[in-house]
Amino acid sequence: MCSQDRRGRRVKRWWAVVAYVIVPGIDGSDGEHWQTLWERQWGASAVRIAPASWSAPELDDWVGAVQGAYEEASRRDSRVVLVAHSLGCWAAAEWLGRETYGQVGGAFLVAPADPQGSAFPRQAASTFVGVSALPLPCPALVVGSADDPYCAPEVAEGFAARWDARWHLVGAYGHINSASGLGLWREGRELLDSLTPREPSR
Repeated sequence: MCSQDRRGRRVKRWWAVVAYVIVPGIDGSDGEHWQTLWERQWGASAVRIAPASWSAPELDDWVGAVQGAYEEASRRDSRVVLVAHSLGCWAAAEWLGRETYGQVGGAFLVAPADPQGSAFPRQAASTFVGVSALPLPCPALVVGSADDPYCAPEVAEGFAARWDARWHLVGAYGHINSASGLGLWREGRELLDSLTPREPSR
């Protein structure tokens, strides 16, 4: 798309045509979570998964919910990016490995929980315990925290390597959730933008 600058010169504007699938962790993301704040900003371009088992996650239910959200999102924009947090990272990764899908622009995987870690909710999320990280079929970025109680940074970095994803350590932000006090988490948006570079409109 071209428009004019203040001097009347024609300039090319750059836009990303993207729809987002929001994949929160157990119990969903509350109103102060960066996922929720981003979703509000994106409006109709964002679709949150809606599994039946938010509090006692069933892997197949969550993977199916990702599929449903993807189908809805893909009707809105030409390219879909998954924005996942915590347990949602595994649901997103499992869906990417199992399902036949269209064009996925990328997977933004933040603070993946360690299914073998001592803090993992094994009883509540028993069907997630056996998941394993395998190469993902789309560009992916894993973001971890230096003091995440649910996943040591070296473990998260190992997941990134096995997912064939880029790895970024943001510092000491706990589980990178609402308790981290990140608000709109501008650093996260910059990282997401680096995963989904803008393309010129024609």
